[in-house]
Amino acid sequence: MYALVDCNNFYASCERVFQPEYNGKAVAILSNNDGCVISRSNEAKAAGIAMGAPAFQIKDLVREQNVKLFSSNYPLYGDLSNRVMGILAHFTPNVEIYSIDEAFLNFDGMQISNYQQYGIQIKKKIQKWVGIPVCVGFAETKVLAKLANRIAKKFQDRTCGAYVIDTNEKRLKALKWTQIEDVWGIGYQTAKKAKLRKINTALDFTLPQHEAWIKKELGIVGMRLKYELEGKSVMDLEPDTEQKKSISTTRSFPKQIADYDLLRERVATFAAVCAEKLRNQKSCCQTIIVMLVIDKHSIETSKYYFNMAVTLPFATNSTLTIANTAITILKKLHQGNEQMKFKKAGVIVTGIIDENKKQFQLFEDENPKHLAIMKAMDKINKKAGDTKVKLASQNLNLTWNMRQNHLSPKYTTSFKDILEINCL
Repeated sequence: MYALVDCNNFYASCERVFQPEYNGKAVAILSNNDGCVISRSNEAKAAGIAMGAPAFQIKDLVREQNVKLFSSNYPLYGDLSNRVMGILAHFTPNVEIYSIDEAFLNFDGMQISNYQQYGIQIKKKIQKWVGIPVCVGFAETKVLAKLANRIAKKFQDRTCGAYVIDTNEKRLKALKWTQIEDVWGIGYQTAKKAKLRKINTALDFTLPQHEAWIKKELGIVGMRLKYELEGKSVMDLEPDTEQKKSISTTRSFPKQIADYDLLRERVATFAAVCAEKLRNQKSCCQTIIVMLVIDKHSIETSKYYFNMAVTLPFATNSTLTIANTAITILKKLHQGNEQMKFKKAGVIVTGIIDENKKQFQLFEDENPKHLAIMKAMDKINKKAGDTKVKLASQNLNLTWNMRQNHLSPKYTTSFKDILEINCL
């Protein structure tokens, strides 16, 4: 038996944990630089706040409906997510963290007499220990567990936030109720094509006459989805691995930039962050990508996105090597575009391998002194609690702050933001 545990309106719920006066009120979370809406409470949804709506377009609605806006507080959200996932490990050792607010659980080999009561127990413990509301869906497959969770969330009064698909009757009823665009793994374009063939629900998707179309359009992925909806488990929990396949650091600028020196400083800083992340997960990269983005609303041009990749002859996690390579790429991208104003830049590292499996080259390899330098730099920065040691290409006195006019305190990750309680 599988379960999907999903936090309800996660970002909004995180803000309410430490500011309970907003319980039952409309709350919306904005993206980086307070750009657009990325999370809403149920009350904000009812007020007409659309997902992805630009902040400037909903000013009047926010004021009329008394919606509370928050800037993204990712350190807080990440910490509360880790606490939720830690609690789930108490209920089963088989946990797949699917996203910041979702996790799949597997209960094979465990004797559980009443799964709904077990789900309610999970829900109550997370609510009590962390303060985050969750819903739990149980089923024989991961895809059906996703549907069960959707039902638990939609009908919380009847299900108490936990629902189990454990009979064929419940499975068929859930499939008939679920629209094809709401099935996990079905994207917008696929849903449009499916509806042209009169596949309107998840139940329609499982009918035999559509199998040939599924094989042609979706291949093995589509057939696995069909089997899962039929109650045949073909998707196991993904193995837990801390090593990412790629690491990216991208930021929008507070204002558009044309000056090369400012762009170089930003790219060097982004490259340094990527290198530090690589060392933290004990890995190296071999390919470095730099990207620049123009605001398409401010200028008419045939190209708004510029990027270039360079593959090194050796794997590295040295800030020096990665930053120098990124700056070299930036020079090539900037040539011929000197008058362009860029609103965003980023550095992506990929081709990631374990640092202990790094293959050394005979004729061209990294300076062996870099390893000692990086260890010393990381040690100092970790002890100082901030990035005190930087590259010469970075500006020690320049701090680029995102627009965060509605930022809440980092209650659990910063000493200066820890709540103070007066005991009388």
